[in-house]
Amino acid sequence: MLRRYLRPRRRLPLWFILTVAAPFIFEVLVHLWSYDVPVPPRELDPPFSTTCQEPDTSAKRENAVLVMLTRNWELEQANRTIASIEKKFNQWYHYPILFMNDEEWDPEFIRVLNETSSGKATFEVIPPEVWSFPRWMDANAARKSIKAQGAKNIPHAGDEGYHHMCRFYSGAFYNFPPLKQYKWYWRLEPDVEFMCAITYDPFVEMARNDKVYGFTISLWEESETCPQLFRDTSDWKQYNSIPTNNLWKAMVQASWMPWPLRRWLSLLGHRDRNGDSWSLCHYWSNFEIANMDFFRTPTYQSYFQFLERRGGFYFERWGDAAVHSLYVAMAADPRQVHHFEDFGYRHDQLYQCPSNSINGQLPESSILNTGLGRDLGVPGTSTGIGCRCECDGRRETRNHPGYCLNKLKQPNSRKRPWLTWLL
Repeated sequence: MLRRYLRPRRRLPLWFILTVAAPFIFEVLVHLWSYDVPVPPRELDPPFSTTCQEPDTSAKRENAVLVMLTRNWELEQANRTIASIEKKFNQWYHYPILFMNDEEWDPEFIRVLNETSSGKATFEVIPPEVWSFPRWMDANAARKSIKAQGAKNIPHAGDEGYHHMCRFYSGAFYNFPPLKQYKWYWRLEPDVEFMCAITYDPFVEMARNDKVYGFTISLWEESETCPQLFRDTSDWKQYNSIPTNNLWKAMVQASWMPWPLRRWLSLLGHRDRNGDSWSLCHYWSNFEIANMDFFRTPTYQSYFQFLERRGGFYFERWGDAAVHSLYVAMAADPRQVHHFEDFGYRHDQLYQCPSNSINGQLPESSILNTGLGRDLGVPGTSTGIGCRCECDGRRETRNHPGYCLNKLKQPNSRKRPWLTWLL
């Protein structure tokens, strides 16, 4: 009798387990496949230049402006940036420069930057009603949230001005009255460095190649700054029937969980209603060359107003870089986004600096050897694309590896197993 009760339970046969699991496995594979982004057969975004060029100082310019948001106390850092871009680019093209501040300008700041800038420099003050909390928002509650975010050591989240800046660059910037006359902008920041000569006009090339957004560095957002942003964005995308393109797919990490369980993942941060997650990858917006009309469309303005009402610019710390990147991924064709990989650029501790083109430095150029552009930079390499880059002995580009939001760019090797982009 006892032996009968001690008999081991019969295991379910393998064929039964596989039969039950097969539909779920199949559904997961189909779901993953739906987000796969194939490597294109040809390069979608080649560099505009792979060598030095003679700057065409007589060519027609685009309707463009260099912009910098800065403060009076950042005089030294702002002047360093302008001196750098003058040496590497604007001494030949003389594009105007617009400085923005939320305070009245110090006359000394204006004097020094006017001397450094070869293009016409203007100095504008952002009105208090723009550089502030939305009228409908409880400012005291917002300040309390900002203080709590700072106590959690969320990057920059304890600085009220930083929240205003992110909101400004996400929305009001594109309709700021002094900028309405321009179509293109090149965003600068205090204390950035350009390490390569830029001997062609990037605005002209962006327009000629139907680009709308250009970047140098892409990286991952700090996850604690914007846990609700992707969910809200994907909801807005769904409500407005925005079709899913390959650039959006490239930034989404499809869940391996089968459908009945996948929906529960939507309760986590950085997930859409289906449980799929945002990789957190975004374009670093301290460098942007972009078409302002792309962001002035009713579609983008609707997107910004939706985010505005969600309150995340203050009750979380939504950055303009993430907001711009999510919209670009929704609204731009991959061919319309350009990586300025031939630019040497540094901000804080992140930089990219390409190797020089080995036979393209134009040592005989009378234009490049006068004024501010005498340096030939470091020796070139057979795969170099830079022009007179000065990289302080740094031989490797410091940027985040992998595709990030530039996944659709053809890699050096065309061989890629299925779904390796998820790794």
